[in-house]
Amino acid sequence: MEYPNAIRDVVLDGHSLTLEQLVAVARFGAKVSLSPKALEAMALSRALVERISDEKRVAYGISTGFGDFAKVAVPEEMSSRLSTNLILSHSVATGEPYSIEQTRAMVLLRANALCAGLSGVRPLMVQTLVDMLNRGVTPVVPQKGSLGASGDLAPLSHIGLVLLGKGEAWFGGERLPGGEAMERAGIPILDSFASKEGLGMTNGTCAMTGVGALCLYDSMEAARMADVIGAMSFTALCGQRATFQDRMHIARGQLGQILVARNLRLLTEDSEILNNAEGERVQDAYALRCIPQVHGAVRDALHYIRTKVEIELNAVTDNPLLFLEDEAVISCGNFHGEPMALAFDFLGIALSELASMSERRIERMVNANLSNGLPPFLALEGGVNSGYMIVQYSAASMASENKVLAHPACVDSIPSSANQEDFVSMGTTSARKATWILENTRSVLAYELLTACQAIDIRRRMNTHGQGMSPACEALFNRVRQDIEFSPDDRELRVDIEKIEQIMRCGELQQLIEEACPALKTNQWPGGKYTIKLETER
Repeated sequence: MEYPNAIRDVVLDGHSLTLEQLVAVARFGAKVSLSPKALEAMALSRALVERISDEKRVAYGISTGFGDFAKVAVPEEMSSRLSTNLILSHSVATGEPYSIEQTRAMVLLRANALCAGLSGVRPLMVQTLVDMLNRGVTPVVPQKGSLGASGDLAPLSHIGLVLLGKGEAWFGGERLPGGEAMERAGIPILDSFASKEGLGMTNGTCAMTGVGALCLYDSMEAARMADVIGAMSFTALCGQRATFQDRMHIARGQLGQILVARNLRLLTEDSEILNNAEGERVQDAYALRCIPQVHGAVRDALHYIRTKVEIELNAVTDNPLLFLEDEAVISCGNFHGEPMALAFDFLGIALSELASMSERRIERMVNANLSNGLPPFLALEGGVNSGYMIVQYSAASMASENKVLAHPACVDSIPSSANQEDFVSMGTTSARKATWILENTRSVLAYELLTACQAIDIRRRMNTHGQGMSPACEALFNRVRQDIEFSPDDRELRVDIEKIEQIMRCGELQQLIEEACPALKTNQWPGGKYTIKLETER
């Protein structure tokens, strides 16, 4: 697997965009170009649209209005006005804007979908989108207002505004009028959208898929970190490692579970504390014993979601589609977001489970009745000090908020366009919710990491089980302690919380842990495919 920050150039052809490439462009500024085959396919498709217009054929969106106005004929001389008006009238999203990287992902996906040459847009329009990516012009796109069918109409219209020199865009760290941003970047604006281009710009799942794809990538990182942080808590609580034996997980056969169990063996091997804890109990509580089963199920969910997202990254989600072989213009529903809506609702549910189990491990560490000998709330002088009491409160708050947010958006629908569009996906809401859940989940995991480091320090001071941890846990512990000291007495924990949040999101932890335990890097599935072998240990 190629890491996104190492990807410098991405060539769009409508067929081969990967999740890592999307992250590379959206987050790390990789340069984008159009393949010669894509340029040729778009030119041929555009020529077909012009033929249809010249011959005055009836074709939806070319010589007719949109939605319920499909029954209204539009003369050829009005076709550009029709397309341009579509952008102007549909730019009605509201609320806080998407982040720059989320919007860059949308622009990239819109360009890639049009590269397939089934949408009838001019190559010039797609090249303008690419130029905006490469020169740092990012449309300001409000988050609220998409039903997820007929595509992400409102958000994508706000992107279309900037191509016309209207709307607003970010450039050079400033929020500017769209025309000024394009002028500063040296990108010529379009005088108008030609026939069919308004639909080509707005029909599609690019907003929900862009937002959800970035969330998915970060969720994969969070799932890997959950294994490591879970191993830290397992160490602090003197868990029983027999539960991670390969043969038990192979007996069940769930691949994610097998993978996580192997991760946990790697993350806890050569731990003096855990060696000395062996045999203290017959079994641990579920929050420790069932980490492979729960985290593994999350891994399986992420694997499934990735397969669906990678299809959608290269999907043609326009309507209608044009086919050169018989010059057919076929109305379809490829803009419908249901495949992504289900996937991103599932993503939110999976992330919620990570946070809920993480919070339960925090509770075990701060609860003296459950912590296998640690002091109440990890306070050395309880009563005078409250210790980590409220850390668990805040983690519980976020875990519970996730449960509200995890309600599926896709089970709702509301008719639009005079009931012509009578069943919609709400997939953009699914993607947005998953992003909120991810942020909560990262915070809960950060709280768990902070709590585990405090618990380990106390365990070492007690010296009931020795001092040593596994290399991976030791590396993570030392990284935290570079910025956050042990807390023998109450202090302003706000500062520690801010620091642990920064550490959790700094992007360096995975590499740090893999350097300490190289086998972890190979015990994953690159490119969304499992690589682990189902064979018992010998």
